[in-house]
Amino acid sequence: MVGIQHDEGINKTNQLAQQAASDEHLLGVRDAIRKYPKAIVWSVLVSTAIVMEGYDIVLIYSFFGLPSFTKKYGSFVSEAAGYQISASWQAGLGNGTSVGTLIGSMANGYFVFKYGYRKVLLACLCMIVVFIFIPFFAPSLPVLLVGQILCGIPWGVFATMAPAYASEVCPMALRGYLTVYVNLCWAFGQLISAGVLSGFSEGTSQWSYRIPFAIQWAWPIPLFIILYFAPESPYHHVRRGEIEEAENSVRRLGSAAQASRASQTVAMMIHTNELEKDIDAGTSYLDCFRGVDLRRTEIVCMAFIAQPFCGSAMGGTPTYFFLQAGLPTSISFKMSVGGLGLASVGTLVSWKLLHMFGRRTLYLAGLAGLTVILLIVGFVSVGAGNSIAGNYAQACLMLIWLFVYYMTVGPICYAIIGEMSSTRLRNKSISLSRSSYYLGKIISDVVNPYMLNPTEGDWKGKTGFFWGGWAFVFLVWTYFRLPESKDRTFEELDLLFARKISARNFSKAVVDAYAADSADRVTFAEKREG
Repeated sequence: MVGIQHDEGINKTNQLAQQAASDEHLLGVRDAIRKYPKAIVWSVLVSTAIVMEGYDIVLIYSFFGLPSFTKKYGSFVSEAAGYQISASWQAGLGNGTSVGTLIGSMANGYFVFKYGYRKVLLACLCMIVVFIFIPFFAPSLPVLLVGQILCGIPWGVFATMAPAYASEVCPMALRGYLTVYVNLCWAFGQLISAGVLSGFSEGTSQWSYRIPFAIQWAWPIPLFIILYFAPESPYHHVRRGEIEEAENSVRRLGSAAQASRASQTVAMMIHTNELEKDIDAGTSYLDCFRGVDLRRTEIVCMAFIAQPFCGSAMGGTPTYFFLQAGLPTSISFKMSVGGLGLASVGTLVSWKLLHMFGRRTLYLAGLAGLTVILLIVGFVSVGAGNSIAGNYAQACLMLIWLFVYYMTVGPICYAIIGEMSSTRLRNKSISLSRSSYYLGKIISDVVNPYMLNPTEGDWKGKTGFFWGGWAFVFLVWTYFRLPESKDRTFEELDLLFARKISARNFSKAVVDAYAADSADRVTFAEKREG
């Protein structure tokens, strides 16, 4: 009798899950916005913490070209070069943040699985308030380095938490948009930083670099107050067997009219969780490198590590490159503001492109475009590197690079990492992907100053040849290894990976996660309409 009731309970859960999955496919973007407004708001607010990391990335690299900062912390080189921060300290300060964020991203995978998104996020917001005091009062480069490392720890948590939270609280129709919004927050942070620094670029006192540090206190306190009331991810509750709490979270994320459908939505989450347990029951970091999940880990890590290797060390924080290309200080800072404004616009454009073309196509097109632009910059530097026209041509090309990057590789990566990992390993998988990014960034931030710095390689625009070559390498990888995840539920992606469908055939497969015969769950018949 007990066995019969158990089977009936499973059948009922599967029926509810199947209905929820069907509703997910039928739900359009406009209806999703109307039915899940609170999910959008909470996802946006959690992602807003990323603004702080984007702000600091531009801040510290732009300081290398700020006269008041280089006079305080640098050394005199020559009348032509003035005061400079050495290439080793440039690499050290840039990598200090990366080391901290690497620690934070790995810690996030463990603590979020154990305590949930909300508690970890609030703790990190408290930490960043304290840590900002160190760079603000730093009397020397070593103290500033310590501050950058410590500030990087909560930034690493924010960077890995935001796309995971967005992918778990939003319906499939909004998933790509809200994971990509993470990159828009990054771009906003960079734009704000460039604008602030442009205003202080001709300042001569210590406040021209201390005030930009102090502005970082503007985010964490109001965010803490608001996010104290944020709902926990329902997937987190499902993974812990807290079904009632999961349903309460779903009700808080949807409109009042959707409250009655909470049990269906949670049933689909339970079905996805059980499916993944059947495929691979593990939830440790080691499990990310076992069985089916090894391929998924490769995809999220390689997609993210492509970012620093496709030229972002050179063009992502453009002020220093503009200066080394020969532009005046004030114009370099102003062009950076314009370029990062283009970056924000590019991210907004990517939302439309994401809906039209999907993830794989945009990543391929983006890497191809970035490869071409970087190679052209190199050739211009060879042919006209010492002319004013050549200098401005290189600067304009890097502005185009920023626009293309933020339309494609920059934002689309967040959609990829939020969708390719299994739900049970998502926190750890995204942590690994972000850690791969930081490792790549550490390498690129060590190499790039030695190519650009006038006291070292002094390559100027010819640095484009180096990064253009790496962009092409990742273009080749993307063609053969990156699958399309557009319009796929998490359980459908689980089945496609379990069947080892090739990257180029993902979009061609027809998936029925609820087919009675497991052999019929993935087929290559003519795709159904709708």
